[in-house]
Amino acid sequence: MSRQFIHVTYIRTTPEKLWEALIRPEFTRRYWVESWQDCEWKVGAPWRMLGPDGEVKDAGEVLEYDPPRRLVLSWRNEFIPEAKAEGYSRCTYELEPAGDAVKLTLTHEFQTENSRLYQGVSGGWPLILASLKSLLETGDALEATKRWPENV
Repeated sequence: MSRQFIHVTYIRTTPEKLWEALIRPEFTRRYWVESWQDCEWKVGAPWRMLGPDGEVKDAGEVLEYDPPRRLVLSWRNEFIPEAKAEGYSRCTYELEPAGDAVKLTLTHEFQTENSRLYQGVSGGWPLILASLKSLLETGDALEATKRWPENV
């Protein structure tokens, strides 16, 4: 991979609760613009991110699955033609206990240097992960991530 986006945050929760919030629809819909993931959650399983309209927004495959420590997905955007044409990227979630918190490291890797998807995730991931942190620590997600953007 030729380009990486890396984001690290600490969330006051347990690895198990964070893991559930990363993969369960009842959580993701609350902090990830009404999206949810459709997956069997095992290595080799197809993975899809569905928007509030039920359409596939992103898709790929589970490459690694080690709850509640590590999840690796191949990831291709399905709704922006230029991003879809880039093919698959690789997204890794790593969870590590850190006192009364969990260190979450997200690494999203791209094959193309001037990736359209990289441009999108570099602004999107920090907001989504901040909203996830808010949801787990306060019970409420950030307002900016509660609804799918109208201009997308």
